[in-house]
Amino acid sequence: MALTLDINGKALAVEATPDMPLLWVLRDGLSLTGTKYGCGVGQCGACTVLADGAPVRSCQTPASTLAGVKILTIEGLGGSHPLQQAWAKHDVPQCGYCQSGQIMSATALLAKTPRPTDADIDAAMDGNICRCGTYQRIRAAIKDAAGLTPAENA
Repeated sequence: MALTLDINGKALAVEATPDMPLLWVLRDGLSLTGTKYGCGVGQCGACTVLADGAPVRSCQTPASTLAGVKILTIEGLGGSHPLQQAWAKHDVPQCGYCQSGQIMSATALLAKTPRPTDADIDAAMDGNICRCGTYQRIRAAIKDAAGLTPAENA
């Protein structure tokens, strides 16, 4: 079936079966490979993208349900987003596999809560698993991108 999706601000035509997960449309159909396949059951967060600003697990979301929805992937951030800069500054990535999903969840958090507390960060990032365990650096990077002072960042 032909479908038009709004991905990173562009209307893109794709061929997909009604039940094809967005992840495969992005990776295989559009060669947007920044969104990663992790667990395949929506539990790890590696495949997180934003749909109308809300984090969704693209491995479990049929692309056909997203017509008319603004989809944002890691590629849509452009490489110089404050979160991406903070991620590098705080040496967050080790293996890097989960990072696009982590950054997309953090993007949604900062759009909704520009000055997040630790509790806000914990709630927003819950379910995004980092197998390297860089959670403290992720928290510091989110606070840095939010422009919190070092005292607020403690």
